[in-house]
Amino acid sequence: MHVTSEQRLDDGVLERAFTLGEIPGFLWTPESASAPVPLILLGHPALGLGRMYPRLAARARHSAEAGFATATIELPGSGDRPGWPALDQARTDLRRAMQAGRPVPDETVDALILPLVDRAVPEWQAALDVFLSLPEIGGPVGYSGGVISIGVRLAVVEPRIRAAGLFAGSLVPRVMFEEARQVTIPLHVLLQWDDEGNDRQASLDLFDAFGSKEKSLHANMGGHTGVPQHAGDSAAQFFTRHLK
Repeated sequence: MHVTSEQRLDDGVLERAFTLGEIPGFLWTPESASAPVPLILLGHPALGLGRMYPRLAARARHSAEAGFATATIELPGSGDRPGWPALDQARTDLRRAMQAGRPVPDETVDALILPLVDRAVPEWQAALDVFLSLPEIGGPVGYSGGVISIGVRLAVVEPRIRAAGLFAGSLVPRVMFEEARQVTIPLHVLLQWDDEGNDRQASLDLFDAFGSKEKSLHANMGGHTGVPQHAGDSAAQFFTRHLK
């Protein structure tokens, strides 16, 4: 991990920007910690870390107050990473379908999500190797937010992740429902009831498919960006129960 910049935020959080090969990211750690702390991986949509930074930094500060380190990495084909023409075409096809008021074809969802999951999940795992080698981070590990299919795949293949808080706000390929049945870790799933870009029934069906014995669905009125403050508080309590 090559640290490219470092700053101390005014609420006692150390923020480090870094690169892992070509992959940029951020690591936030609470400076007040006297022992290695648990880690939460902060997922995010494929909009680029530059656009997502204010929200990610706010989530990191909130998590630091509860005694967690947090980290995130740029997704493939986003931000300053090399372009991905096939992904760009899938995004164009998605926009056209939505603007025309047509259902999004399954093949468009598959082309948009499945290659991203296949490439992003091994990168998250490699980054996790690095984070857990740092003396200030001791585990256990949680995953929070992001493209929900990436969270599903990580929950299945990465045993170091002990709990996940997932945001039901992105399209889900049908094959991911089979993977969801293999998830067994505790889950905290957030659903915005009026999310204009999300299929509510598909989100409910995905929640039903999860194989976890402990899973909770937290539905709030409002659109995609209208997540209420108390939703973040309940997610923090969830991670405190399962990672501390």
